[in-house]
Amino acid sequence: MTPVFIVLILKKSSSEQLIASMIFTLAALTDWYDGWYARKFGVITRLGQFMDPLADKILVSSALFVFAALDYIFLWMVWVIVIRDAVMTFNRIFALYAGKPIITHVLAKWKTAAQMVTIFMILAYINWRNYYAPPESVYSAQYFDFIGISMLIVTTLTIISGVFYVVENRDLLLSSFRKLVRW
Repeated sequence: MTPVFIVLILKKSSSEQLIASMIFTLAALTDWYDGWYARKFGVITRLGQFMDPLADKILVSSALFVFAALDYIFLWMVWVIVIRDAVMTFNRIFALYAGKPIITHVLAKWKTAAQMVTIFMILAYINWRNYYAPPESVYSAQYFDFIGISMLIVTTLTIISGVFYVVENRDLLLSSFRKLVRW
């Protein structure tokens, strides 16, 4: 669904951006349901533990890069988030392989929640602007500031949760780094 979302949101047509918003929402809801179902009924697999967060990262990162390309958010914030997530994903893979899965820190859950809220706010803003906002709406600038503040919160949570992961998993991180260097 991610490629379809990207193509449609970049078209800048009101109807296509609305469809892109619905596709993102559907992807996010099915991802949430899939995780809930796996935990509730005990159908958690190593492949699922790897693929589910990876699919999440691809969907969220793609949305953030698109929003940066459309000038809704700053690209440097997206890079901070993506680099931290890539490092953590690599370490999660190594940890799963080593039989020492990394437990998700509560700050990372807050970061994810803040990311999703911010993404949905941007999608809501895009659709509001397309369908309801007067051409030079004063609310547009105020909402845009709110998006910037939300992204600053997301970026800050990203950095702080990344530091917590490094501190709490330093032995595992050093071990994976040593193995990577030997490879």
